[in-house]
Amino acid sequence: MAVFEVRRGTSPVILGFPHTGTDVPPPIWQRLNDNGRLLADTDWHIHELYEGLLPEATTVRATFHRYVVDANRDPQGVSLYPGQNTTGLVPETDFDGAAIWKKGEGPRDADIAARLRDFHAPYHAALAAEVARVKAIHGIAVLYDCHSIRSHIPFLFEGKLPDFNIGTDMGRTCDPAIETAADECAANAIGYNHVLNGRFKGGWTTRHYGRPEDGVHAIQMELAQSTHLAMEAPPFALDAAKAERLRAHLKAILERIETKAFDLKRSRSEA
Repeated sequence: MAVFEVRRGTSPVILGFPHTGTDVPPPIWQRLNDNGRLLADTDWHIHELYEGLLPEATTVRATFHRYVVDANRDPQGVSLYPGQNTTGLVPETDFDGAAIWKKGEGPRDADIAARLRDFHAPYHAALAAEVARVKAIHGIAVLYDCHSIRSHIPFLFEGKLPDFNIGTDMGRTCDPAIETAADECAANAIGYNHVLNGRFKGGWTTRHYGRPEDGVHAIQMELAQSTHLAMEAPPFALDAAKAERLRAHLKAILERIETKAFDLKRSRSEA
């Protein structure tokens, strides 16, 4: 199977989708238990939610599921949030801390190495190539990494997650203008709440690619699934009315980020 999909555009903005894929190769599927086969930790419908919002944005989407290997985790297996509950490079459990593999069928070192080679590395090679291509056109590139998660997951965080969760690793992964653009648009979204660098400060993708001093900016948007799903449980159906309301605000965020990207491009050319 193709492990990623790329759609090239001319905008300085690139949309990354590491967690919307649901493909699981049969040999791996056979090792998942009934709970794992729910694929509950998918970023359900996120690539559909962003479809067409910024027509000239490049998109890079992983088609494989995060239970195969998580494309937003450090390939060395280093935790994104030391001391906090999280899931690993090849998860042992779901976001509720429940086992996803049949007894004795969990990932072994050889499995992890193979999945890094066959899935994680090709996806990031494609993403890195698009970042380089876009930067060659504009002198800068902005990677906007698209995510979602259930709004209540006691294993990972207390209470209800804000609707918009913006992550820039405490401002390290992008120019302040990019961060402010997303933050202000989210703050102006009536009926929604947001946080900047809260529980989710940006995953490995954001932290790995975000090098604003080199003209590559990265920002993560983690949406609470209550903003667009009919129910945050199987079958995880999209609520069309919620989605359309949310899309208007996501469009505003992306357009504002693109505008700031062009401003930064002009500043670099004038420097």
